[in-house]
Amino acid sequence: MKRTSLELSRLSLGTAPLAGLFTPVADEESDALIKTSLAQGINYFDTAPLYGHGMAEKRLGRILSGVKDSYVLETKVGRVLKRTEKSNPMPWFPDADPHIEPVFDYTREGILKSLEESLERLGVNHIDIVLMHDCENHVDAAINDAFPVLHTLKSQGVIKAIGVGLNFPDVAMRIMSEVDLDIALIAGRYTLLDQSAQRELLPYAIERNVDITIAGVFNSGVLANPVKGATFEYLPASDEIILKAQKIGVFLKERGIPLTAAALQFPLRHPAVTSVLTGPRNVSELEENIAAFNSQLPADIWEELEDANLIERIPG
Repeated sequence: MKRTSLELSRLSLGTAPLAGLFTPVADEESDALIKTSLAQGINYFDTAPLYGHGMAEKRLGRILSGVKDSYVLETKVGRVLKRTEKSNPMPWFPDADPHIEPVFDYTREGILKSLEESLERLGVNHIDIVLMHDCENHVDAAINDAFPVLHTLKSQGVIKAIGVGLNFPDVAMRIMSEVDLDIALIAGRYTLLDQSAQRELLPYAIERNVDITIAGVFNSGVLANPVKGATFEYLPASDEIILKAQKIGVFLKERGIPLTAAALQFPLRHPAVTSVLTGPRNVSELEENIAAFNSQLPADIWEELEDANLIERIPG
């Protein structure tokens, strides 16, 4: 990282799917996936209390707590998990405890409670990076109340880096302009289908010396398999989106390039991007991602896509 001594692997692991995002994942599959990630050189792991109401943190910690090699652990704050008598199942995480409700909380007490409980679930004695999670509707509270708590923890050496985890480049820019951030995790906004982050946010991140992690490189599915019924932003993709993804896929296929390989490698074309975060559900998907990520692409493929008006040119 630019501002800290932490070294992030170029390919990183997101753990929302390990908490059964949309489809349950067995403990054995989760354990094998994390162990294989480590064995394949992935050292940067992202999680959050929201994912399965703490399930992702527990599963990740079960493996990492016994690892002697160095790794970089990232979790998030901004929500506190509260136990309720009323059952409130979460459709995105069908295996999550329905009697736990994630509640937005950007107070000092809420931030400290969230971190303390994350440490307990993870079973580790430190967290390297802490991100403010989904604060687009709570920006003032995040800036004025929550981030000062994280800055204090960083100055005390409790955590090593702070940042944001968002889907919205404009919100990330506003926070970056008012808060001394180390990193920003941006989902779905620097992909083969959506380059909105490169218009202002990525150049600004370079100016501010902030690392960028890009998640959602398949835009939740349509760039992995652009057929009718595919999802975009976790909703059914429109015909227009599917057609655009298919055009990119055909263009690449004519040049012998798999769409998934281009999707995974695309974000690293920009100098602001440090790591690409993916969320495989099992070892097979992980190994496919690693092979695609490490495959050799023609050096001029991005220029060719630009010339064909299939992606935007990098400004400047």
